[in-house]
Amino acid sequence: MANQVDTNRRRFLIAATGAAGGVAATAVALPFVGSMLPSERAKAAGAPVEVDVSKIEPGAMITEEWRGKPVWIVNRTQEMLDALAKNNDNLSDPMLQVTSQQPDYCNNPDRSIKSNMLVLVGICTHLGCSPSPKLQPGNDMGADWTGGFFCPCHGSKFDLAGRVFKGSPAPVNLVVPPHKYISDGLLVVGVDAQGEA
Repeated sequence: MANQVDTNRRRFLIAATGAAGGVAATAVALPFVGSMLPSERAKAAGAPVEVDVSKIEPGAMITEEWRGKPVWIVNRTQEMLDALAKNNDNLSDPMLQVTSQQPDYCNNPDRSIKSNMLVLVGICTHLGCSPSPKLQPGNDMGADWTGGFFCPCHGSKFDLAGRVFKGSPAPVNLVVPPHKYISDGLLVVGVDAQGEA
């Protein structure tokens, strides 16, 4: 009978020791795993940023931060997309000759991977101000305005693909950052499909 008690006790002690060891290992591992995630400082320095774009209403824009800069994500409506071609004669670089302003996979009339989703760095290419979104036609921009962005610092104007209008102080189009979609509604800014930043 003494052997039976000792065996049960031994099993209990082994199980208790194993459970305590498991809890201790988890307690040690959690901070270690957490330390491998990018810090806020690393994100500001250029770590990729994930953005849920599934909740952006058509015609609306959200702003995220990447490398300390604002990144605009606009869910363009079909009307907004149709208006892009109307601006071509008034733009400095409608055919995207300055290729450094967008990745190769965005060198198209929409300047995007998905035609409705525009991703831009919200910094004017003139002196680094942040333009104001003027997404809707008309409003205080005049009757011929089809929507886009206006930099109040020196008057640069950009269309809804971030292309600069002739006569603007800004010399080139707004920058399209590297980005990719990892699912239908999840965008990663700061890295493209080839893993390049």
